[in-house]
Amino acid sequence: MEEQKRRYTDEELEEFRQIILDKLELAKRDYQVLMDELTNKNDNGVDDTMPTYHALEEGSSVQSKETMMNMAVRAQKFIQGLEAALIRIQNKTYGICRETGKLIPKERLRAVPHATLSIEAKQERDKRR
Repeated sequence: MEEQKRRYTDEELEEFRQIILDKLELAKRDYQVLMDELTNKNDNGVDDTMPTYHALEEGSSVQSKETMMNMAVRAQKFIQGLEAALIRIQNKTYGICRETGKLIPKERLRAVPHATLSIEAKQERDKRR
């Protein structure tokens, strides 16, 4: 089987790099908002002045903190995926499916810039699970 040598051009890689940098900036901002919320950096002091309100809200507070924690974990994974994609751009391996070795279509990379699998490879992998 002949190895596929095709890769995206430097100009195309630069376009993807800009998309990733924009998404990375947003993701980091979202992550920071979540972390500030989780660590009560934006606390307005109501907890100290209204203990009854605090007791009534505690149940939903625990659930929303758990939800926020899950969102923060997902945001962190997304950030790591985007940062790994930037490294692949530097290495000029960005956009090459890690299972098939073929180029991942631009439309997919624009929608999911940290993708490392083509749709076909992802569907195959999902079938095996």
